[in-house]
Amino acid sequence: MSMKDFQVLSKLGEGAFSVVFKVRRISDGLEYALKKVRLGGLSTKERENALNEVRILASILHPNIISYKEAFIEESSSSLCIVMEYAEKGDLLGKIDCHVRSKTQFSEAELWALLVQMVCGLKALHDKKILHRDIKCANIFITKDDRIKLGDLNVSKVSKGGMLYTQTGTPYYASPEIWKDKPYDLKSDMWSLGCVLYEAAAQHPPFRAPDMQGLYRKVVAGSYPDIPRVYSPELGEVIKQLLQLNPGSRPTCSILMNAKYDRTTPGHAGGDEEVQGAQHRYVCRRGAGKRGNPWDDHAPQEPELSLQPSSQTKLQASGPSATL
Repeated sequence: MSMKDFQVLSKLGEGAFSVVFKVRRISDGLEYALKKVRLGGLSTKERENALNEVRILASILHPNIISYKEAFIEESSSSLCIVMEYAEKGDLLGKIDCHVRSKTQFSEAELWALLVQMVCGLKALHDKKILHRDIKCANIFITKDDRIKLGDLNVSKVSKGGMLYTQTGTPYYASPEIWKDKPYDLKSDMWSLGCVLYEAAAQHPPFRAPDMQGLYRKVVAGSYPDIPRVYSPELGEVIKQLLQLNPGSRPTCSILMNAKYDRTTPGHAGGDEEVQGAQHRYVCRRGAGKRGNPWDDHAPQEPELSLQPSSQTKLQASGPSATL
């Protein structure tokens, strides 16, 4: 396998040591994302991160994680080429930017569907003791059928001893323990998840400042503005749980998946009927279980999983489907 087997269609993005292309494989005409990591100028640690992404991607097969296809070395450019699933609708950050430009916002149904799928993907990593370590809106991808997928696992790490010490991640989404240079574990990812959900609702990160020192003070204080009132108090409560300063107070993926939220208060974006209707359609599109549970498709081993309005919620009609 080499670059000769692919037709480069466009550039999707570029970092300090890598560039991502949209490519078409000549043999079958299928489209992929191909990440070229320049190995020549990388330190030993940076090379290890690049190879780590291949190992992590290859070890996980889950509907809410960008899938690995193959990898090869391009000798002419001394580059590691990683062929991955292509997400046709881009990333969550791009969707937020579109809403900002058009002065619109995600519906409540879309945000719950987003949360459901992000947690499912993250649980697949955490079940293998893998920390993502760089959860942010730019690393949440959207396929043509609106499935949410976690990607960019190059700094992910297997936590063999339970706690990690290396600082990594993006400052706006980094947990207080990382800012304080303290050991951290899976709960650090949960903080980042809360930041992503908040940003999708408020269209800006929960913690903002003109400089790094100011950002540090805000993060370690844990104080942030409420999300817009068009959204339900229950959505705000989930964000509050995720953005707890004490890592031990943050929920795990499994705890979130077992939670029940009773949205009986009218008036939030989309209405109760849209929230449950959208999640019901999300389940039915993917052949989930009989209970109409948004988690059934990905976690059949958890018989009581639920993150939807409880049976007390009165529904009148289904709203439009929740597509991002």
